[in-house]
Amino acid sequence: MSYVDGFVCAVPNDKREAYRNHAEKAAQVFKKYGADKVIECWGDDIPAGEITSFPMAVKCQENETVVFSWIWWPSKAVRDEAMPKVFDDPMCDPKVNPMPFDGKRLIYGGFEVLVDC
Repeated sequence: MSYVDGFVCAVPNDKREAYRNHAEKAAQVFKKYGADKVIECWGDDIPAGEITSFPMAVKCQENETVVFSWIWWPSKAVRDEAMPKVFDDPMCDPKVNPMPFDGKRLIYGGFEVLVDC
């Protein structure tokens, strides 16, 4: 059964290309260790919300945009085996591939696929 890691973060608008570069490098690492697909989406139509919302969840500031991302794995077992390798990969060293956003406001989690149409 497929497995998905999901991420939401706030990225400064002037760091969009730096984020794209960071994400493309990270995607290569995830795919190297077994991910089927890595998707990165720059927010375009993100309502603010009154009780909950993507912007509220990541404390998005006026000069930032919400980014929604996910990694599609063939299974949780492949993902679980890959993650230590991903974090040990030199490309994931912040000195080599710095995160152009505040990682403290990153939201992430692993999900079982419930419906795949």
